[in-house]
Amino acid sequence: MHGLTMTARALALASGLFIAAAPGRAQNEQPLKLAYVIHSSASNSFWQAVKKGMDEACAQVQAQCRMIFTQTEGAVPEQVSNLQAAMAGKPDAIITTIVDDKAIEPVIKDARSKGITVLAANADHSQGAKGSVRQSFIGQGFDAAGYTLGQKLAEKFPKTGPINVLVGVSAPGQNWSEQRGAGIIRFLADYKAANSGRTVAWKRIDSGTDLAVTAERVGAYLNANPDTTAYFDTGLWHAGVAKVLKDRGVPPGKILLAGFDIVPDVLSSMKAGYIQVQVDQQPYLQGYLPVLQAHLMKKFKLSAWDVETGKGLLLPEQVDGVIALSRKGYR
Repeated sequence: MHGLTMTARALALASGLFIAAAPGRAQNEQPLKLAYVIHSSASNSFWQAVKKGMDEACAQVQAQCRMIFTQTEGAVPEQVSNLQAAMAGKPDAIITTIVDDKAIEPVIKDARSKGITVLAANADHSQGAKGSVRQSFIGQGFDAAGYTLGQKLAEKFPKTGPINVLVGVSAPGQNWSEQRGAGIIRFLADYKAANSGRTVAWKRIDSGTDLAVTAERVGAYLNANPDTTAYFDTGLWHAGVAKVLKDRGVPPGKILLAGFDIVPDVLSSMKAGYIQVQVDQQPYLQGYLPVLQAHLMKKFKLSAWDVETGKGLLLPEQVDGVIALSRKGYR
């Protein structure tokens, strides 16, 4: 069942009430066995908040859980192999990220044919429920989040003169990055149409999924194009660009920066004034809520339901209130 959507806040409240009132597992009841298989490496700090959410939910419902990382960041073939290995362990449920439709969907179909519950989290099929047999999606609407990010940063665009924007697609071909980039570019097209008397131009590049790589690629672009107004990253790696700007003595705000996800490098760059807007998809919820959903499906035979974990915007003046939570792994 894909048509039912609950907000993350409502689901978290309902889940909290359920857990507080839930009786212990019956003596003959087997614990939920769950594998969370992702496309990212353990070095990616974003996923530590997801894992914390998963671990805390698993402890609450007394489930047997493990998160399976790739060795190389964004390595889809590794993720496929990990999914196949997870299936061999006969879990009750698999949570996974659908970053590549063609690579991941056949494995999901295989798992479903074996009676395994499969929930998508963080990254969904490019066609959503229409294109996948996954039973629900818990995560962010990427295109809408990209558009919202563009809208907010545009408030800081110069009021006169040309606007030249660079859009860094961190992982070309992967659903999350492509859809975020598409949302940003869709906004820029609308902005151009609404400002027909001005020059509004943008360029898309493969910006990479490593702070040093993104810093090198975008840094080279900025050297060749010093009139760049803003850089959008579809991930968190513009924090590397912020460091380049600081090292070059470029004043904060001269080149506007915006992107996704609340990680320590981003927060420090925002506090220093180099990043103006950030989208928070609330990764803790992407770890916590799928486990609760899988537990409820197993225990009470409930249907799956989609959850939008949010496209909230974080601004520099809000950073201090988030840093402490980030250090604890919740943001």
